[in-house]
Amino acid sequence: MEEAVRAGKISGDGLFTHRVHRFFEQQLGFAKALLTTSCTDALEMAALLLHIRPGDEVIMPSFTFVSAANAFVLRGAHIVFADSTALNPNLDAGALDGLVTPRTRAIVPVHYAGIACDMDAVLQVAVRYGLAVVEDAAHAIDSYHRGRPLGSLGTLATFSFHETKNIISGEGGLLVLNDPQFAGRAEIIREKGTNRSALHRGEIDKYSWVDLGSSFLPSDLIAAYLWAQLEKLADIQQRRRAIWQRYYEAFAGLQQQGVGLPNLPAYATNNGHLFYLVCRDLAERTGLIAYLRQRSILAVFHYLPLHQSPYYAGQHDGRTLTWATHYADCLVRLPLYYELAETDQQRVTDAVLAFYHLR
Repeated sequence: MEEAVRAGKISGDGLFTHRVHRFFEQQLGFAKALLTTSCTDALEMAALLLHIRPGDEVIMPSFTFVSAANAFVLRGAHIVFADSTALNPNLDAGALDGLVTPRTRAIVPVHYAGIACDMDAVLQVAVRYGLAVVEDAAHAIDSYHRGRPLGSLGTLATFSFHETKNIISGEGGLLVLNDPQFAGRAEIIREKGTNRSALHRGEIDKYSWVDLGSSFLPSDLIAAYLWAQLEKLADIQQRRRAIWQRYYEAFAGLQQQGVGLPNLPAYATNNGHLFYLVCRDLAERTGLIAYLRQRSILAVFHYLPLHQSPYYAGQHDGRTLTWATHYADCLVRLPLYYELAETDQQRVTDAVLAFYHLR
């Protein structure tokens, strides 16, 4: 960050922004990457790039963060919510065919906990009906589907660098453009609807307002903070995966009591983003969280299903989304962060096992 200040350019698209772009394009093979101020902004850019309009439909899981829906609702789209699977909170790709209508424009799979959705099935549906796929890879840096990095499979993809993620910049995001037809317009939308990026490359002698847009690019100070994280990506990931694995091994016996552990399909990898348990019912989940809190351990639940939200329940088509509701009631996240000491993790595992009378 000090180097960015000394360079004399701390607004958007400075030295460190370009370093970050090159990292994602060269190390992960993304066709084009653009830093944004948040994953929310990257999703909103995706909606603009796809020309989402009133009356269009977009399919996404109900068990996800509201930003995924807001980005498309802001453009006038109607959200068609998909249920999760029985194995994990990712969307049920096998049910997508029944959700597509002539108004469907896009599918937004969310790689929950950094574990890949069934992208083979998602992409088959997308090709069959001519739909765009926007991967919400907010959780999914350094995670893979059949050897390909998440974020590289869809038409577009978005990442988050919020402070709760593996790689952070406080706030921050990334838009990935896997289809080159979107690259030029994405630069314009990100620069307030102007062709200013072309000016910086010397392609034009003045810039103008040429399209819709907003200020989606982050300060180079944020990019500098992020770059320092990316330099340590291997170390961060190794530690997070080790923490995840210790939890998994410690709680293997809970499955005999009907408590669910994260499911890792054969086509997916684990990036150590978060570790969760799926309790048997809401009362058990509430009791576990309270039991841990009494022992100064913070465990939390995650999303409330969007199809039941106060804002959108009246616009949902009435389908019962059994698994989305189940995860909302039963999933609990345990502490997992780079600085978590083994002694503290042992305290967490001992407390959870004691709650289930296994200690």
